[in-house]
Amino acid sequence: MTDRRVSVDGMAEAIAQSMEEYADLSNEVMKQSVTEVSRSVKKDIQANAPVRTGKYKKSWAAKKVQEDANSLTMVIHSRDRYQIAHLLEHGHARRNGDRVASIPHIAPAEQRGAEELMEKMERGLSH
Repeated sequence: MTDRRVSVDGMAEAIAQSMEEYADLSNEVMKQSVTEVSRSVKKDIQANAPVRTGKYKKSWAAKKVQEDANSLTMVIHSRDRYQIAHLLEHGHARRNGDRVASIPHIAPAEQRGAEELMEKMERGLSH
């Protein structure tokens, strides 16, 4: 940050300009952090996903859904195996009445991603 002198008359304009610069910086930090964390969460899900044939594990992707000047929305999803994601995550009943055990791999990755995003945002804005 640079020191600059302004007159009393120009103070409001200088403050507004500084606030606009900070908003631009925070938007840039936020978008970069969201992109990085989305990729990290995808890799985390893949690393902990159950493997029988490997197709489910490989089906995970991070996709940009919406972006404008002030926000970025990313979604992590299973491209072609989405039908079984909740069954594997939470377990399910079999035809004979037994239950298939749950394999939590999405919720833990989501929790770690939320924590990582907060850390990245705080670090990015403190510099």
